[in-house]
Amino acid sequence: MTTVSRTFTVQTPPDVVVPYLADFGNAEHWDPGTQRCTRNDSGPVQVGANWHNTSTIAGITTELTYTLEQLTEDRIVLVGRNDTATSTETIEIAPSGAGSTITYTNELEFKGVAKLAAPLAKVVFEKLGNDTEERMTDVLNGLPR
Repeated sequence: MTTVSRTFTVQTPPDVVVPYLADFGNAEHWDPGTQRCTRNDSGPVQVGANWHNTSTIAGITTELTYTLEQLTEDRIVLVGRNDTATSTETIEIAPSGAGSTITYTNELEFKGVAKLAAPLAKVVFEKLGNDTEERMTDVLNGLPR
């Protein structure tokens, strides 16, 4: 399993950050790998909501179905699945002054022959983790409060 985690602070309070990040369609704005992310269902964003995500990482395009598996006032868990991998994105949000401290963790588990890519994936995902932290910080800081 490949795990990448980043902790950083933004100027936006948790009551704005949590609903924005829980709507995984917004990943198009904050996730540098996401090319397209569309909701498969409708209604309120709540546990069970799911999205079709197309990402390109290191020149490889992949599609996963992400499901919102946990949503509380301080924790979001989204799990993406396809035939070759499971990606679990856990986002923890804590108040920090007038803003928030975000801990973003991505755990990527490859299946079958794709497991051979795990050592290389660690290097690629560490870089992607840095890029995600930078972009997510910029996007969250730009949200109306």
